[in-house]
Order: sequence, then C-alpha cells, then structure tokens
Amino acid sequence: MSNVAVPATDGSDTAEPPLHVAIIMDGNGRWAAARGLPRAEGHRRGVDALRRVVRAASELDILYLTIFSFSSENWSRPATEIGDLFGLLRRFIRNDLATLHRDGVRVRIIGQRDGLEPDICALLKEAEDLTRDNTRLNLVVAFNYGSRQEIAGAAQRLAREVAAGERDPASINADLLGQYLDAPDIPDPDLIIRTSGEQRLSNFLMWQAAYSELVFVPIHWPDFDKAALEGAIAEYARRERRFGGLAAKTGS
Repeated sequence: MSNVAVPATDGSDTAEPPLHVAIIMDGNGRWAAARGLPRAEGHRRGVDALRRVVRAASELDILYLTIFSFSSENWSRPATEIGDLFGLLRRFIRNDLATLHRDGVRVRIIGQRDGLEPDICALLKEAEDLTRDNTRLNLVVAFNYGSRQEIAGAAQRLAREVAAGERDPASINADLLGQYLDAPDIPDPDLIIRTSGEQRLSNFLMWQAAYSELVFVPIHWPDFDKAALEGAIAEYARRERRFGGLAAKTGS
C-alpha cells in the first residue's frame, strides 16, 4: 500500500503496463467544496477526468480499465445528488458512446440492474451491445455495484444449484465461486488506484483485489490525468509482487 503524490513521469523509464487497472474515483465533492462550487460541478468535472483517463489508458496499452462509477451505498446520498449523477451517466453514454466505439473501446457493466430506471438499463445495454466486438480497451463500469453483494449473489446461485441437486457442496471452492461473480472472464486487477487520499476499498472488487497492488493518491478525481496515471503505474512498477512465494518484479 502506498499514499504517494504520484509525480509525473518523463517517459524515460517505461515499464510494462499492468494488464488491468481499477480506479476508485473519489473526491468530486471535496474538489468542488474547495472552490466554492456545487457538488454537481465536481461530478461534471469528474466526467471530464474520466474521458482523459480512458484515452490515456488506451494510449498506455492498458487492456482493462475498471471504474467505480456508482456504489450500491450511494443510494443513501441526497436525491438531488443521485439525480445529478444519473443525469451525467445519461449524457456520458449519449454523447461519448460513439467516440468510445470508434476508438475500439468495449464497454462492460458490472453491478445490479434490478430497480434501475428503464431508460438507464436500456442505455447500459446499448453501450454493451454496440461495443461488444471492440478489443483495444475494455472499460468495465461498476454501476450500482457492491462487492459484498456480488459475492453474496454468487453464493446464492451456488446454493440454489446444491438445493436442486445439481451440485455437490464438496465441489465448491474459491475458483468455482469466482466463476459466479459478475464478470468471471475479466482478469483480477493488477493495480487499484484510489484518488483523494482515502485508504480503503469501500466495497469495491474485494474478492478480485486479493493480490492487487494498491496505490492511494491525494489528488481529487477531477484533477486526475494521464500524468497522474503514469505516476501510479510507475509506483506499481517499483513493487515486488510475491503472491505468497518468491518476489516477482512488476515491471519485468
């Protein structure tokens, strides 16, 4: 774990990029408050940062980028703020989907869709369907997502199979349970970045993060850019990943 300022890199030390980077996009509200702006403006600037980082991830040859867009716990926020967030999602998909598709980005959605407004579900499905065959970058959007809920859902599906006599309980192990998560074909994140200085996962990819490198940066999400992403990757490249065994240099 690290809480680092993440200086910009000069490009002279280009390590192999991580295959999968996940980001907890934190600090929109604090960014706005520090400038005397409404929280909605912080969220709007956060969408601008997302555009920059998606483009940067593609340029850095990252194959999977997962973003924590809307947590299942975010429903406790004021209704006006939730409305602002959903409005931004609608505009992002309507305004940016064609560009993402043109740039070879495949959009994947993880999280619960039950209870979402029909037009939101339709937009999410449209984004997935249109970009399904793209291969340059997989943009995985964790929307209405909570890791505990994801794991509980996987356990429930396995329990129903056991109750129906379709599965021997002795056959259930960690590898099998992992296949019942929202997107079992996506590799676990090599690097998880959280902006704004907080040092916790907040119910994000807890199963998948078992061996991820964690980098916490003080930058609020609206100020995050390609240089900050490169700095976090440089920090990742300096780590030695042991996975319970001998050290393996991440950048090797």
